[in-house]
Amino acid sequence: MNSTFSVHEFLDEDSETFTYVVADNATSYAVIIDPVLDFDYKSGRTDTRSAQRVLHWIERQNLTVQWILETHAHADHLSAASFLRDKIGCKIGIGQHITKVQDTFKTIFNLEADFLPNGSQFDRLFNNNDLLQLGNTSIRIMHTPGHTPADLAYIVNEQAAFVGDTMFMPDVGTARCDFPGGDVNTLFDSIQTIFSLPDTTDIYVCHDYPTEGRDHQFKTQVSLQKQHNIHVNNKVSKADFVALREKRDATLPMPRLIIPAIQVNIRAGQMPAAEDNGTVYLKIPINLL
Repeated sequence: MNSTFSVHEFLDEDSETFTYVVADNATSYAVIIDPVLDFDYKSGRTDTRSAQRVLHWIERQNLTVQWILETHAHADHLSAASFLRDKIGCKIGIGQHITKVQDTFKTIFNLEADFLPNGSQFDRLFNNNDLLQLGNTSIRIMHTPGHTPADLAYIVNEQAAFVGDTMFMPDVGTARCDFPGGDVNTLFDSIQTIFSLPDTTDIYVCHDYPTEGRDHQFKTQVSLQKQHNIHVNNKVSKADFVALREKRDATLPMPRLIIPAIQVNIRAGQMPAAEDNGTVYLKIPINLL
């Protein structure tokens, strides 16, 4: 545990997503990073058990949540940000370039005319190097595009980096770049920005896909990534990374939950408005993705 702030992780086994609560130890102010809304694709049913688990822990710790921080509009799980905001009364933040993502997917899904791709669904759109103060703890915003245009890393007291999907544990590698708006050259540059942090900086990943012989892990360090990441490290050139990433991306299937997840997550975790029969619907584009 850091003397100034503490980190607690929650693993959603279904999507292999880590949600984090970061708390300032002096004031008990806290943020939630990348919360999960459970979703059963077969039935189209949502469930809040994962978010409730986070809420119950926060209540037991007597924390006051000020922010829900999204690293990006996830394609592999639905966000519980809206549900948690309603329960806690906090704010939701994401990167300012979410408007590009919204604009792209409003077209792909042919969303309703009154869905505005201006980021207004979120309480704040962060710029690169913005600062959030959480009691005695400072959170710096680092724009890390490549996986999507809007990806962020949250740098806590310059000692811990919550990097979303930009990179994973060293034996898993890095994010894919073949989603609309993704760019492999940009991802390499973003990772170099993360690598410019002190070697002792802890890196917290949003997902882990364990290789054989180990359990899920959520934390590594800049030095370990620079030495051992299987896709990008101190010995890998930009050209080699681009070639590796593009070859690998061409073989990857779409994430299981991308279709419902994107439609919900670009709305800050809110569902579309119910139709005239009182039912909420999500769209499936045919032969498009």
